[in-house]
Amino acid sequence: MSSPENGPEGEAAGPAEVAGPAQILPVVAPQLRALRRRASLTLEAAARSAGLSPAHLSRLETGQRQPSLPMLLALARIYGTTVSELLGETVADRDAVVRAADMEPTAAGGWTYWQAGASGRGMQALRVHVPHRSQGDIVRVHPGEEWLHVLKGELRLRLGDTTHRLGPGDSAHFDSLTPHRIAAQDEGGVELLFVHTLMQSPTATLCLGPTPGETS
Repeated sequence: MSSPENGPEGEAAGPAEVAGPAQILPVVAPQLRALRRRASLTLEAAARSAGLSPAHLSRLETGQRQPSLPMLLALARIYGTTVSELLGETVADRDAVVRAADMEPTAAGGWTYWQAGASGRGMQALRVHVPHRSQGDIVRVHPGEEWLHVLKGELRLRLGDTTHRLGPGDSAHFDSLTPHRIAAQDEGGVELLFVHTLMQSPTATLCLGPTPGETS
């Protein structure tokens, strides 16, 4: 008899996996199969790369299981695509160049952001101003990767149990499932270039449900 943590064939269920026929994301199953074939991967090879059993991936491709958000991110990387395409979404043509005049500032949580890349991509690029004493106590943990580069000021970056001080010209690239905190060390704040992998669609949050806290 299988336990609640295991599927009918004994493999461990993925995080926040939703059992039963697809209702929230009906297009995911055929897209998963089509994109795997486009990548010229067998079911066994794709499953191995994603850390799944072939039977588990087969159930995702036939709509008998819904993938969690981390699964979607992993499969998108393996197939060389974005979560948007896995979800069957179409995105209008985007200009490869973002002009400085088009970078409107957006304030959120005390930080100021300027969009430095096109929307709807697999990564989001931002220029960020982090004021002193702003959000330094917020610990962030979420799927994906982050890269940051200090333009001005001194940054205090805590990764797990280790604290790093970064000055102008310094960079950091880390797995964002590592608990991390970002804070400005200087009174004048810190200016950053910031790139992170992005869950392309707000629909994707339905796979995990509401996520508490705020991602960086």
